[in-house]
Amino acid sequence: MKRQDLNDMLWFLSVAEERSFTRAAAKLGTSQSTLSHTIKKLEARMGLRLLTRTTRSVAPTEAGERLLRSLAPRIEELETEIDELMEIRDKPSGTVRINLSDHALESVVWPKLRPLLLNYPDIKVELNRDNGFRNIVEERFDAGVRLGESLDNDMIAVRIGPDWRLVAVGSPEYFAGHPAPQAPQDLVRHNCINHRQAGSGGLYAWEFAKDDRELRVRVDGQLTFNTSYAMVDAAVSGYGIAYIPEDLVTEQIGSGSLVQVLDEWSPTFAGYYLYYPSRRQNSPAFKIVVDALRH
Repeated sequence: MKRQDLNDMLWFLSVAEERSFTRAAAKLGTSQSTLSHTIKKLEARMGLRLLTRTTRSVAPTEAGERLLRSLAPRIEELETEIDELMEIRDKPSGTVRINLSDHALESVVWPKLRPLLLNYPDIKVELNRDNGFRNIVEERFDAGVRLGESLDNDMIAVRIGPDWRLVAVGSPEYFAGHPAPQAPQDLVRHNCINHRQAGSGGLYAWEFAKDDRELRVRVDGQLTFNTSYAMVDAAVSGYGIAYIPEDLVTEQIGSGSLVQVLDEWSPTFAGYYLYYPSRRQNSPAFKIVVDALRH
């Protein structure tokens, strides 16, 4: 069926239901003469008379009644489906997939989403914990989370967390046998707990800064992890010095199970950002998640 035939049948349906060209034309927002001409063309193409016209009324013929009984429920079903789709558009629902690091998940994203999801039971969130840099477009993620310094220019970025810094820590037992470092260069004589970067596969070179002076120190040690959480446990257990996000060890420093060193050398990093492609139509569910995460 041609699209024009379908449009003309919708006009026929309106006339047959209203039993009036005048009322149907007003409903459709067209003129009575245009509507009458359209129905005549439809009847000519089908080779059937669909409507009986008198000076006072309009009624379907037998063929028109059959077409009306066939069309009406199908059009009603289609209108119902469209209404349901519109409801989905206006009602927050669906799945939002986010790629992020374990630290971003635990420190920023999950604490903010936990109360949100209780209020929006139709929103589903998939949080893919990954410390590497993924191509969120190719891997069909709705968004990713990165530090501000590593964002791509072609992405929309929304800040979701405060600035934070890395701190060097070790246990009192470790420092009882190893003098605390006074400068970053002293770390080369210590047993340090390394962090392997998921994206490059290389070991993270510890970054320090003081009085506009920046240093990168490549350390060595017995242990290497690809997650900061295991590094905390290793440091508490006395395996050496770890360089990890400050918020992960606030409690341990407060309790005395870890001792912070090189405090004046610990730089501040730009906080976490949620990023996503600029050329996309975002769902209401995605917009609500973004607003909940916004710093």
